Amino acid sequence: MPYQSCRPVKTTAPIDSRRKNTLYVLLCGIFLTNALLAEIIGVKIFSVESLLGMEPAHIPLLSGFVLDFNLTAGALIWPVVFVTSDVINEYFGPAGVKRISYITAGFILYSFFAIYLTTLLPPAQFWLEVNRENGLDINFAFGKIFRQGLGIITGSLTAFLVGQVMDAYVFQYLRRLTQNRFLWLRATGSTVVSQLADSFLVLWIAFYVFGNWTFSQVLAVGIINYIYKFVVAVGLTPLLYIAHSFIDRYLAPALVVVSPES
Repeated sequence: MPYQSCRPVKTTAPIDSRRKNTLYVLLCGIFLTNALLAEIIGVKIFSVESLLGMEPAHIPLLSGFVLDFNLTAGALIWPVVFVTSDVINEYFGPAGVKRISYITAGFILYSFFAIYLTTLLPPAQFWLEVNRENGLDINFAFGKIFRQGLGIITGSLTAFLVGQVMDAYVFQYLRRLTQNRFLWLRATGSTVVSQLADSFLVLWIAFYVFGNWTFSQVLAVGIINYIYKFVVAVGLTPLLYIAHSFIDRYLAPALVVVSPES
C-alpha cells in the first residue's frame, strides 16, 4: 500500500452562506437603527461651546459671516452610519449598500408619516394638565418637536440617498485604484466626498429652501457638521481595521482534515 500523509490539508472551502447572511442582517440592523435615530433627533441644533462650558466662538470668516460651533444632534451618531456603510461596502459591494440605503429611506419615510399622524391626535385633557409646568403646552411642544415638515423630510431623504450612493461608488473606485490596499484611504476618502454633499444638502433643502434660515446659517452649521464628521471618520479608522479582522475570522473557510484510506 503506498504511503499517505495524515497531516491536515487546507482546502478552499466556500464561505458559509448562513454566516454571511447573518453578518449582512446584523450590519443592516446597525445601519438602519442609527440612520433612523439620526434623522429623528437631527431637528435639534446644539451648541458645542455651551456643552463644554465655553463662550460662543464667533469666528469671522467672510463679510457678515460668523462661525460658531453648532451641530445637529443627529451628527453625533451619524459616524456609526458611514462606518457601517463602509463595512457593508467592503464585504457586499455597492449593491449591498444601495439595497439597505433604499430600505432605510423607506423606513424613514414611514416613520415620519407615523409621527406626523400622532401629532394630529387630540390630546387627553388630564395629560395637558399634569404636564402644564411653567405654562408649558405639552401638546404644542410635542407637535413642534416631532412634526417633521415637508422640507426636513425632503432634505433628509435626498441628502441620505445622495450621500450613500456617492459613498458606495467612491469607496469601490478607490478600492480598484489601490488594488484592494489601503483600507483607511478608501474608507476616509469615500466619507470625505459623500459627507460633503450630505452635510450641506440636508440643511440647504430643509432650512433654506423650505425654512427661514439664511444662507450664512446653512454654511455655518454645515461647515461644523462636516468638520465633525471628517474628524470622527479619521478617528474611527482603527475601528474599521478591527472590524475587518473580526469579520475575516468569522467568514474564514474552515480547515478540512483529510484522513488516509485504510
